Amino acid sequence: MAGSGDGEGYGDREASGCHSEDRLTLQVLRFDLTEPKPRLDVCNRMTSSQPLPAQRRMVASASGQNRARPPRSRIDPLHRHPPVKAMWLAAAGGALMFAILAIAVQSGWTETFDRAILLSLRDSANPGDAWGPAWFEETMAELSALGGYPILVTVTVLALSVLVLVRHRSAAAFLLAALGGGAALSSGLKLIFERARPDLVDHMDRTFTSSFPSAHAMVSMLSYLTLASVAVRFVPRHSVRVFILCAAAALGLIIGASRVYLGVHWPSDVLAGWSLGVTWASLCWLTAHYLSRNADPEVFGHSSS
Repeated sequence: MAGSGDGEGYGDREASGCHSEDRLTLQVLRFDLTEPKPRLDVCNRMTSSQPLPAQRRMVASASGQNRARPPRSRIDPLHRHPPVKAMWLAAAGGALMFAILAIAVQSGWTETFDRAILLSLRDSANPGDAWGPAWFEETMAELSALGGYPILVTVTVLALSVLVLVRHRSAAAFLLAALGGGAALSSGLKLIFERARPDLVDHMDRTFTSSFPSAHAMVSMLSYLTLASVAVRFVPRHSVRVFILCAAAALGLIIGASRVYLGVHWPSDVLAGWSLGVTWASLCWLTAHYLSRNADPEVFGHSSS
């Protein structure tokens, strides 16, 4: 009995031990199955070297990358208007045109052309009477005054004052040298050629110098184009830059044409003045362009190379 009882007790303890081990194994398995697994995407995001969108916004804000930028043109996104190659062509073309006209004038080849244009603007019965009503004659005289030194000096002083006030002193010095050099070149060429003024028609304006090249045509063209070439370097919008340059060129053309209408210049004088004015303005723009490549854009304005 005792032996059987001991056997039964041993068997009960063994069975109880087996049940305990089974319960422990089940608990371990249940723990493995029910324990929440870490989310891989969260871990990857936390350990990734790429900053979060919110972090990127904070970095951009701190570094000033979210500042408003000036609008750029789809046609001219690099702010290179006018193109450098076009300006070199304009400078070379204008110089070549002036040389041809100078040779033609000295050789007398333009006499027929000049006389025909001048006489076409006057009444055939009365060469002293210009074409058009009195108010048109007065308008042409006033437009011609826009190319005179009093107006040009006034406009230049105002432009220089603005540049100095906004602390662009280098640009102001450059503009002064460009306009002063162009005016000196015009006066020197008049002394070299010493061409007489037209004597076919009455003069509707007073004159004090020789005829070739036309100072009004040349100095007004180079002055307004040079002023425009400086202005567009501080203007980011393409359409505005195109308008400024076209308006400056149109003003120079009108002033030159008015000198022929008033009978104080031969047409070839004005053509030569326009040609040399375009050449000088183009060279000034190119000079500013190459100077600004190695300088602060705020000095001469923006110009991408």
